[in-house]
Amino acid sequence: MRRSFYLAMKSKNIGIIHYQVGHTDGVSLEIEKWQCVFEEMGHHVHLCAGDLGSAEGTLIPEMYHHLPDAKVLAYNTFKELKDFDELGYSAELERQVALLTEKFREFVVDREIDVLIAQNVWCVGASLGVAVALEKIRQEFDLPAIAHHHDFYWERGDDQTLTCEAAVEVAESYLPPTHPKIQHVVINSLAQKALKERKNLDARIIPNIFDFDAPAWAKDEYNKDFREAIGLDEDDWLILQATRIVERKGIELAIDVLAEMGKKRAERIVLVLAGYARDDASGTYVQRLQEKADRLNVELLFIEDWIDHERGSANGHKIYSLWDAYVFADLVSYPSLWEGWGNQFLEAVRAELPIMLFEYPVYSADIGEKGFDVISLGTEVTGYDEAGLAQVPQALIEQAVLEVIELLENDALRERAVKKNIALGREYYSLDTLRKILGEELS
Repeated sequence: MRRSFYLAMKSKNIGIIHYQVGHTDGVSLEIEKWQCVFEEMGHHVHLCAGDLGSAEGTLIPEMYHHLPDAKVLAYNTFKELKDFDELGYSAELERQVALLTEKFREFVVDREIDVLIAQNVWCVGASLGVAVALEKIRQEFDLPAIAHHHDFYWERGDDQTLTCEAAVEVAESYLPPTHPKIQHVVINSLAQKALKERKNLDARIIPNIFDFDAPAWAKDEYNKDFREAIGLDEDDWLILQATRIVERKGIELAIDVLAEMGKKRAERIVLVLAGYARDDASGTYVQRLQEKADRLNVELLFIEDWIDHERGSANGHKIYSLWDAYVFADLVSYPSLWEGWGNQFLEAVRAELPIMLFEYPVYSADIGEKGFDVISLGTEVTGYDEAGLAQVPQALIEQAVLEVIELLENDALRERAVKKNIALGREYYSLDTLRKILGEELS
């Protein structure tokens, strides 16, 4: 692959663009790592988002992908043309693009941006106006760009379809755009192959990474009351689901495991869900999970209101960081049916916790071969129940239960597994790996 030429000079002003930053979602976390490495190299990083969370940067509220206008346009692009006819669709897209183009122009001028880094906005299509406007501004200022693709719209399920000719044109031209000054980066080999087949674009793979050299997360004066605050005793088994609560996370499989565990153990076993549910397109996933858990006598504990990217306070009580939740967990549940890569997997490795996971396609293709020690829920979904929740063979659930209990009761076995995993994490997915890759690309 050709070496990037456009960051060869030192002290560039880099504009990183995403719908939101400063949160606990995977893209926000990766942005934070890229920002750290770029600034180590001597560049100046300027974040630009529709929601800044705990980060500092330029706020453009109209970029936020959960705004009603953005969601309606995305639905009419990928699901069903129901709110407009095709002329109306094009007019609404043009309206959003015009507004965002002016906002991006101000950002580029005010921050004297030399290079753009588009984080997921040229691939997933959650806000079409952002995708089009950003490319128009890139062309206007003739800026080089890195398009960092975490999720492509075509990876979001079989029901994704381009609804009209205007939608097809937008997808072909902007998801992603194909200009010589745009360098494409993907996070797994499956996306690399698909991008080549669909758009004849070459992309470099830069996997998710983690700072394994940072101080270990530990119990301290601030977080020592974490279990008590969320309603758990010291002897309760805390199974942590740290992901967002959306259907592709396969959380129902963890409920199946805990149901079987409850038949074998007298301890209180709780599935603690630390992520948020606002990205759930169905709007019913939490309800369906709770109904299944109630039916199987599994205790779910939703702690979104207690967790944020950083410690603080809100609604009259203490806020813990996501990392605090890992400190007090006994095991990490990661039964995702699909992931672009898998940030929470690395977090669990860094936390030195046992990991129970469904071997989603990217894990099978790129990660599992490294030899990580995990409790597997298999590689294939065998069906869906009447509530639309995924199922795997009962034999796999029962085997996972035996392995979970063994790891939670056998300290020596658990220690061997987590030490092996963190050694592999350091070898393949450390911050040094990102420094090396970006150093090669940007030298």
